Amino acid sequence: MTPEIEHISEFPQSVEVHEHVWIPVTDGLRLAAKLWVPTSAADDPVPGILEYIPYRKRDLTRIRDTEMHHYLAGHGYGCVRVDMRGSGDSEGLLTDEYLESELADGEAVLSWIAAQEWCTGKVGMVGKSWGGFNGLQLAARRPPELGAIVTVCSTDDRYADDVHYMGGCLLGDNLSWASAMFAHTTCPPDPAIVGDSWRGQWLDRIDNCEPWLDTWLRHPARDAYWEHGSVCEDFSAVDSPVLAVSGWADGYSNAVFRLLENLDAPCRGLIGPWSHRYPHRGEPGPAIGFLQEIISWFDQWLRGADGPKDEPVLRVWCQDSVPPTPRHTFRPGHWMAEDTWPSPHVETTHWSLGFARLSPIIEGSEGHAEALALSVQSPLSLGLYAGKWCSYSGAPDMPHDQREDDGGALVFDTEPLTETMDILGAPTVDLELVADRPVAMIAARLSDLAPDDSATRVSYGVLNLTHRDGHADPAPVEPGVPFRARLQLNDIAQRFPPGHRVRLSLSTSYWPMAWPSPEPVRLTVHTKHSRLELPHRHPHSGDNRLRRFAAPQGATPPSTTVIEPGHHTWRVIRDLATDEATLEVIDDTGRYRIDEIDLDITRGTWERYTTRGSDPLTATGETRTVRGFRRGEWEVLVEVRTVLTSDLDQFHLRAELDAYENGIRVRSRNWDRAISRHLL
Repeated sequence: MTPEIEHISEFPQSVEVHEHVWIPVTDGLRLAAKLWVPTSAADDPVPGILEYIPYRKRDLTRIRDTEMHHYLAGHGYGCVRVDMRGSGDSEGLLTDEYLESELADGEAVLSWIAAQEWCTGKVGMVGKSWGGFNGLQLAARRPPELGAIVTVCSTDDRYADDVHYMGGCLLGDNLSWASAMFAHTTCPPDPAIVGDSWRGQWLDRIDNCEPWLDTWLRHPARDAYWEHGSVCEDFSAVDSPVLAVSGWADGYSNAVFRLLENLDAPCRGLIGPWSHRYPHRGEPGPAIGFLQEIISWFDQWLRGADGPKDEPVLRVWCQDSVPPTPRHTFRPGHWMAEDTWPSPHVETTHWSLGFARLSPIIEGSEGHAEALALSVQSPLSLGLYAGKWCSYSGAPDMPHDQREDDGGALVFDTEPLTETMDILGAPTVDLELVADRPVAMIAARLSDLAPDDSATRVSYGVLNLTHRDGHADPAPVEPGVPFRARLQLNDIAQRFPPGHRVRLSLSTSYWPMAWPSPEPVRLTVHTKHSRLELPHRHPHSGDNRLRRFAAPQGATPPSTTVIEPGHHTWRVIRDLATDEATLEVIDDTGRYRIDEIDLDITRGTWERYTTRGSDPLTATGETRTVRGFRRGEWEVLVEVRTVLTSDLDQFHLRAELDAYENGIRVRSRNWDRAISRHLL
């Protein structure tokens, strides 16, 4: 189910569309851009808005680009959508994320936009995911043209809070994302744009590519590689106003809170129930009129208009209790408002861990906590119902009933609540632990238990225990010796109703969300000195003063024709004969045609994550990704296959790339790499 959006074809200003424009950058290369500019801007210049990403403006993002940028242009902005170097129709090579060349190119593009006759010289940036990242990163470089940014589903911290590592654990999404980008960056430019040079550029991209996963695996701790582009290294460098947006089903909601707390520049936060999407396409719903919010933000900071009155610093959707399901189209709840963050309305409550129970700690009663030693060694199959680190909506990729995983975990439940409890912020567990292996991990999950015992995951976190004292200098755990570990779960706004219970679950594995430790691990939790901390949020009158969001709108997108329908499935497979557990994910969009450019597109990704028995060295992640384009007698297809395994000391990465022109394979490349695990 796609959220309903009102498509508009008439706007306050008529719009002139420039299908393709070249923008020169400092080393002589040219980046490909598409422009939407109000026709009146020739006589009455307007501010510019840049979106700068590698996802192919000509085809793969054409529909959503038109929906968004034509709408913004129709309300008085010159919108510029640029393919980064080495992507789409742009020249050059793209070999990794957030390189210095990417940011230098971005500065050149901002300067080019500001110098156009239709532009006032003031430029804003809007972007989701990669575009949200480089918006923050460019803001930290302070280019004079940049007046404000809207960053959606992004992060200030490339190591601790991105698709690669979480709590020092290697994320399974690392593999699928690397494979997708490997295929994406080895696709050719469109001959209709670049002419006969398309084939040479295509083969150049293929001949000079390397698996990005190789690079990411070689940086398992926080080092200069991850510090580059992480604005958390110096929040004071950002002086442009920032509208930071995310969703609870997305992987990047934590950054909104850190930006609000640490930026000196004006900053506003907005978090809905959404997955990795712009909020006017937000799913789970409710979607909102987000393009209107963008216009209001840039009107204030690029035009000098008055901003909305009494607008809170932070606005979040507090989710109501719902039964567990891997796909939500709508999350019931209500909007909450905070005028400052951290908020005086949020109180940290402390809960002691007992035998299968959580008990509130009343001030002065700390000494009465039970002194138990509770141990757990989780099965590798724990985590098959976790869903994806970052939900992409439209797919059954959210966590299922947590009872499926709780059988292999230590669980601690409160008594049924006697009154409503809202939490807002990051739950935290502070633990005293003993491990029997030098490399170990712990996963913590917070769930809402309904009276029928069904368990809906509310938040979670994972921690590589060799990173217990920080991510820069991991150190082995000394087996048998008690140590302390503090694990912060993802921020959340959640309502627990009366009669429900709160559950904390602790496990030693969470596959395939996180790559398992090299050996089976038994962890012992000493409850006397262990705690759960919950950010209990008290209601206040500001929630009742919130203005209503407008309904979702966008420009009418180009028409498409479905040639072959796609399908999206998640399957958990247990082969009892071989004791093999598998998660299989199929994301096949089929084949469709963008009618106005007469281009057929094929896209699909197949993932398979497998373990056998209790041996973590059997963990295998496999992906296959396909990208194909066809127009008349011209047809190209790229297929990438990646397999990741490990032994006690190394990861083993095998990758294959095959490129086809009109059904004939024109390139085939293979990689076989061994990379040190470095306490992973």
